Amino acid sequence: MSTEGNESHSLLFPRLDARSLQMLQSRGTVRKTAAAEILFNRETLQHGLFVVLSGSIELVGVSNGYESVISVLGQGEFTGELTQLSGRRSLVSCRVSTAGEVLEVDRASLHHIMRTDAVVGNLLLNAFVQRRIYLIANAVGDAVLIGSTHSSDTLRLRSFLVRNGHPYTYLDIDEDPDIQSVLDQFGIELADIPVLICRGDVVLRAPSNAEAAVCFDLNAGLDQTDVFDVVIVGAGPSGLAAAVYGASEGLNALVVESNAPGGQAGSSSRIENYLGFPLGFRDRSWRTPPTFKRRSLARDCPLLEAPVRCNASSILIGSNSTTEV
Repeated sequence: MSTEGNESHSLLFPRLDARSLQMLQSRGTVRKTAAAEILFNRETLQHGLFVVLSGSIELVGVSNGYESVISVLGQGEFTGELTQLSGRRSLVSCRVSTAGEVLEVDRASLHHIMRTDAVVGNLLLNAFVQRRIYLIANAVGDAVLIGSTHSSDTLRLRSFLVRNGHPYTYLDIDEDPDIQSVLDQFGIELADIPVLICRGDVVLRAPSNAEAAVCFDLNAGLDQTDVFDVVIVGAGPSGLAAAVYGASEGLNALVVESNAPGGQAGSSSRIENYLGFPLGFRDRSWRTPPTFKRRSLARDCPLLEAPVRCNASSILIGSNSTTEV
């Protein structure tokens, strides 16, 4: 699973040039590190970005139940992937392999830089997107789905995870020869299928999409105290277009969706006639919240069912008592 020695390493982990490093230093804090120190782990929410100034750090992920080093980062290289934009739980851990110094840029400062400096913003975002693609391709993350190809709920959950860009390991009860040991370990009966195991210890039996979103903190980046100028319910092409134009006019815009960005159109391999993109879109990359954010300056797309409640001073939109805006 390691990227060391691969041609893809430079694509996944580009080295910052002097100008980009200077820009990040203007908003960050230098700190010393000690060998074996944990900078963040897979339970960390809304953490920032680390740039190696001296020494080295390693990124560690879990795939198919085994922990391994994804890459060792040296001087000028930086951590981070799409969770830095969404505020969701980290999918990997980071520990110091050789003591030295790192530059820490908190999430708010990172967002400011990406909004105001196109060169640095594009460099970081392109690396973040490539890293998420790598995590998905190698099933590095905190999700294990146990299901069957004959189960419609299994198909629904697989679609939900894929369309939200969340890496997962899939175990099929009809094909995996070792599946019984996994079922016994978590006390799962065949009648419970499909089962979603979150973060290695939370077992959800035939969960709804909303329950899966809560388990993986997919709405962690949403500040429920924010007051929005406009809330668009439905993240299909028209909903995304409304958010694009609202945000471009300076409105504090939010798009909410019950399944995944793209709405019904999100299952299509090609979208045509989308304003501003005459050639259309040929893959799911346009539907990912960070890609949408890059193009529209709008926020991440929280996953909510959307009953609306009104009173004299406000309108509340949300699925239940745990998440509303």
